[in-house]
Amino acid sequence: MQGYLKCLDCGSEYPIQQDIITCPKCGGLLEIIVEPKKDFSFSKLKGKGVWRYRELIAGEYKHIVSLNEGNTPLIASSTSKNLYFKFEGANPTGSFKDRGMTVAISSAKSLNYKVVVAASTGNTAASAAAYASRAGLRSYIVLPKGKVALGKLAQSILYGTTILEVDGSFDVAMNSVMKLYRELKIVYPLNSFNPWRLEGQKTIAFEIVEDIGVPDNVIVPVGNAGNIYAIWKGFVELMNIGVTDKVPRMIGIQAEGAAPIAKALEKGLDKPEFIDSPETVASAIRIGKPVNWKKAIKAIKSSNGFATYVSDSEILEAQKELARREGIGAEPASAASYAGYLKLVNSGKIDKSEKTVLILTGHALKDPDAMIKAESRRILVNPEHINEIILSDLK
Repeated sequence: MQGYLKCLDCGSEYPIQQDIITCPKCGGLLEIIVEPKKDFSFSKLKGKGVWRYRELIAGEYKHIVSLNEGNTPLIASSTSKNLYFKFEGANPTGSFKDRGMTVAISSAKSLNYKVVVAASTGNTAASAAAYASRAGLRSYIVLPKGKVALGKLAQSILYGTTILEVDGSFDVAMNSVMKLYRELKIVYPLNSFNPWRLEGQKTIAFEIVEDIGVPDNVIVPVGNAGNIYAIWKGFVELMNIGVTDKVPRMIGIQAEGAAPIAKALEKGLDKPEFIDSPETVASAIRIGKPVNWKKAIKAIKSSNGFATYVSDSEILEAQKELARREGIGAEPASAASYAGYLKLVNSGKIDKSEKTVLILTGHALKDPDAMIKAESRRILVNPEHINEIILSDLK
């Protein structure tokens, strides 16, 4: 595959080399610009999941570490004709992170690294720990103490990673990892400032196109902001080789208490006003200083998209509605995309006639504390009276 690496900050270009993660000149974020063969066709591919698209994934992989990630269901809404849910909670560890992690860990393994490290709000931790264990690599996960959902923390413990807790937000943890990578070149970073991880996440776009073609809109929850860029990148690459003829509008949704990108775009700013102590019930997107903000804004603006934010109450209501109207259990950050969709339809920024795909990034079981906040009927009964209660309800 032809292509090159380009720095978003200084514009320097480098050949496609997997041992380059940040710009050697300025330390900035790198984009992987790939030029697949023009005769590419989905009909020629074999297998399922992320590695079905191997010829579209940059890099050389001597060792592929996989848990059969990807190939997640695209679920048509039962209540709205043109609405679809891409349920990434069906991945092996329950989130979209597995798509990027299979590529990142395979890259680390192919480069002969023995140790991997990641900062996380929870999903990256679970995924990194699982794939590192699969690969036989030692993993260290840096977490903000007391700010990780129970399900995700439990997964990380189960997979046997070493957990390093820091006082402060995710952004403090991320700064620690970036510093660690720059000072100790023997550790391989698994966060989304690593452009090779995003090569796996772009396969979401490929699967959508294979299922329903190119939608009008793709709505993505935005935290550290790598996923919205990765999905956009996948659509752009398909258009560039002539498989499709357009790119959908990329629409980012943030939580109101952690919305630096959405608020910047709303104000017409070129750079987000970062938040030192972001707060939201949607822990997966509780990020005040998203490392990929430049990539996210590029994806949004290039696709004529936009971003908005939703309140915690809107998120929790959307989570409940997804479960009780659609039968889909998604964690709060995922439900943010549905909350955003409802808000945008009500305001007229999206029409129900437009084909729209919501990216549901993680499974509801990731955050059991959020699930049990939903009101429900719980009745202590004598077993002999159950019939009476049901018959009374049905009257």
